[in-house]
Amino acid sequence: MRILVTGGAGFVGSHVAEAYRAAGHHVAVVDALLGADRTPPGCALYRVDIRTPELAAVFREERPDVVSHHAALANVRRSLADPVADAETNVTGTLRVLDLAARHGTRQVIFASTAGALYGEPQALPVPEEHPIRPSSPYGLHKHMGEQYMEYFHRMHGLATTVLRYGNVYGPGQDPATEAGVVAIFTEALLAGRRPVIFGDGTQVRDYVYVGDVAEANLRALGREVPGPLHIGTGLGTTVNELAERLRALVGADIEPAYGPAIPGEVYRIFLDTTRTRRLLGWEARVPLEEGLARTVEWFRAQHGRRSAE
Repeated sequence: MRILVTGGAGFVGSHVAEAYRAAGHHVAVVDALLGADRTPPGCALYRVDIRTPELAAVFREERPDVVSHHAALANVRRSLADPVADAETNVTGTLRVLDLAARHGTRQVIFASTAGALYGEPQALPVPEEHPIRPSSPYGLHKHMGEQYMEYFHRMHGLATTVLRYGNVYGPGQDPATEAGVVAIFTEALLAGRRPVIFGDGTQVRDYVYVGDVAEANLRALGREVPGPLHIGTGLGTTVNELAERLRALVGADIEPAYGPAIPGEVYRIFLDTTRTRRLLGWEARVPLEEGLARTVEWFRAQHGRRSAE
C-alpha cells in the first residue's frame, strides 16, 4: 500500500510512519520541518508546507492509497495567542489535504484529531465520543472543523475516512521546545537540573497514552472505514502532580516543581472512554504509564548525554 504521512517528520507522525514502513508499506512523508527532522529511514521526504499549492506536486508524484494526516499546530496556548495561524494549518491545511486526496484517487484518509481540547470541561468521566463538542480554545474548534470536513468529503466524494481522537501522547522523540508535551518538558527540565513548572495547582487530570500504542492504532486503522470518531487513550486519569513525582523518581532528581498560573482554555479533568475503539478497531493501550515514562526518560537521558559530550 502507498501511504503519505503528513507531519511524518514530527513526533507522533514519525512513529506512525515507522510503523507503516515496518509493516511493509511504501511510505512517503510530507513535512514543513519546523522542528527536528525525525523522518524514519526508508521513507521519502518532501519538505512542503501543507498550506501551500506545492502540496499538489507531492500527490501527483506519490498517488497515495492512504493519507495519514498528522501535520498540525498542536498547541492550545499558541492557538489562543494566534488563532488565525492555527486555522491556516489546522483548517485550511486539512481542507487542502482532503481536496487533493479526493482529486488524486486516495482511498482513505486517517485524521489525527484531539480529545482533550474538543469537549470543554466534561459532564462525566470517562468521556465517550458522543459527548457534546464544546471547545474552549481555537485549537479544539479547528480540529473539530477538520472532523467536519472529513465527514463532508466522505459523504460528497466517497472518501473513506477514519478519525482518531488522541489523548495526551508522550514518548521518545518528543521535542520539549516545539511540541506541547508535558512529559517531554518536565523530563528535559529535570535532567538539566531545572525546576519543572506546573501551571495551576497540579491536580489537573489527563489521559497519557504512549506513542507506540498510538502508532499501533494507526496501523490497525488501515483499510477500515469506521463511522464516527474513535478515542485513542488509556481510559485512566493521572494528575500533573502525580506525573511530576513519577518523573522525579525515574530521573533521580531531588528537585521540587514550581507552580505558575493556570492556562486559560485548558480543561481541568479529562480521561477517555475507549470502549468503542476496542470494539470497532480491536485496539487498546498496552504500555502502562510507568513503563512508558521509563522508556521516555531513558531516551531523553541518552540525548542529554550526547549533548553534554559534544
